[in-house]
Amino acid sequence: MTEQTLFEPYALGPLQLSNRIVMAPLTRNRAGAGLVPGEHAATYYSQRASAGLLITEATQISAQAQGYQDTPGLYTQPQIDGWRRVTDAVHAKGGRIFVQLWHVGRISHVDLQPGGAAPVAPSAIRAETKTFVNNGFTDVSAPRALALDELPGIVEDFRKAAANAIAAGFDGVELHGANGYLLEQFIKDGANTRNDAYGGSIENRARLLLEVTAAVAGEIGPERTGVRISPVSPANGISCSDPQPQYDYIAGQLSALGIVYLHVVEGATGGPRDVAPFDFDALRNRFRHAYLANNGYDLDLASARLAQGKADLFAFGRPFISNPDLVERLKTGAALAPLNPATLYGGGAAGYIDYPSLDGGNAG
Repeated sequence: MTEQTLFEPYALGPLQLSNRIVMAPLTRNRAGAGLVPGEHAATYYSQRASAGLLITEATQISAQAQGYQDTPGLYTQPQIDGWRRVTDAVHAKGGRIFVQLWHVGRISHVDLQPGGAAPVAPSAIRAETKTFVNNGFTDVSAPRALALDELPGIVEDFRKAAANAIAAGFDGVELHGANGYLLEQFIKDGANTRNDAYGGSIENRARLLLEVTAAVAGEIGPERTGVRISPVSPANGISCSDPQPQYDYIAGQLSALGIVYLHVVEGATGGPRDVAPFDFDALRNRFRHAYLANNGYDLDLASARLAQGKADLFAFGRPFISNPDLVERLKTGAALAPLNPATLYGGGAAGYIDYPSLDGGNAG
């Protein structure tokens, strides 16, 4: 194979993607009043529609699911309407777009929770990390453990949000089971010390992720459902004593559910790929559908891994922020524009929709 195979179409379930390059989810903290996608969101995503697939910033399934200031939701009609403007703009450019759905669990702050309540988690263990609230970074609040009878409501919130995603015109959804958020908090024993059906064994700790996935796939179809995992990433202060058997089991179960792709953060999120020993090829072998590889990929690494048959799709994150036409730049060997760290989170058009394309204008 040559590197050009990255730029050839790929069939993802019923969707024909224009290439194998995926825009990874990127939190930008620019939602407007009511946590509706901001006024520039449609422009931002449509500028990047040349990616084979766009995955949106993480989007909360309920008011309780929020963990950061100004992140969008998908549980009210105005939010659905706001996202419809985004999907219409992307589809007008010939793009494909999934929404990433999350519940942050313990990665939150009382100032973001309804009624100032404590964030929720599998167990009342506070994460050693910070969140973005009141225009600054601060320690997350101590969580309370979810009661057993609350868990069906979490599953239902994910199902409803997935139905809302289709109503908003999305091509599918990605369930956020990575980076230390609620679904991963249940998976990893550093955050889950429960002794009921959702804690202890590998099967029990995977239960909530699998129940959510089954509910969403049942609502919108497995061919429109993806899942993101990060087996060894320490993101947001999380740890797991047995990642290989835990995630080998998860990959097999997700494969049996028939979901369209498995999105895997290989190593530490945004950090070293070799942060801990792990056989990612084992996941690739157990999951019989599309494998989306993430973390530290550039053109050379993606091309090599594709040639080796190690993955089907490849996620690029921060390069898409400052290069709306990243696919064209990779294809032609053009230089990549640097991003401005000061405008990553929050704000308006600056650092969001004003990065130029190769022709000197905006890709939109």
